[in-house]
Amino acid sequence: MPHAPIRVITVEREYGSRGGEFAHDLAKHLGWRLLDADLPCAAARAAGVSAELAKKYDERLDPWYYRYGKAFWHDSGYSMSGISEDQVFDSERMLSLIKKEILKAAGEGNCVLVGRGSACALANQPGCFHVFVYATAAAKREWFIRSFPEKADQADQALAAFDKRRAAVIRKAYQQEWCARGLYHMLLNSAIGHPAMIAAVEGAANLIPVAS
Repeated sequence: MPHAPIRVITVEREYGSRGGEFAHDLAKHLGWRLLDADLPCAAARAAGVSAELAKKYDERLDPWYYRYGKAFWHDSGYSMSGISEDQVFDSERMLSLIKKEILKAAGEGNCVLVGRGSACALANQPGCFHVFVYATAAAKREWFIRSFPEKADQADQALAAFDKRRAAVIRKAYQQEWCARGLYHMLLNSAIGHPAMIAAVEGAANLIPVAS
């Protein structure tokens, strides 16, 4: 049975695996749009808030006490100080707006989407290819120390905490495990280098790069 041609690639990544850099190189190689930080910025525009505020909610959940308070106001039948849902900007609304942007971008095609639940939002949709980029603990630690030398002694804790936050967001938004192998068509160890990673995705997804 013939498959729909691949027009969308999602790239999920472990923190420190340089998966975001790989997504940039892949999009450039294919001549496709890259949507990474563009996603929270688009959500900010849709909500009428600043990009700086949106960044604070990017791939994060609201604090437990905020979620508890919000649930209380909903359950009690009272509105939150008379504010409607579309006037509230928090992590939950951010995720909803980003999902709309992901679906819109996928409908337009020829794009590489980085993280933010894009593999979950587009699961089982034809024409989409989902990649998960990982790295060894040593490679991620080396990247972190090189990038943040002043926090070198916190490398392992910071790396683990970042991925834990990403996993919690996906679990909350999509009831899925962020690193579940069943979500992805391909798992790539970034140790092989970006050229080899791009070649692997090209071959598996049967892609043809745009001629320069």
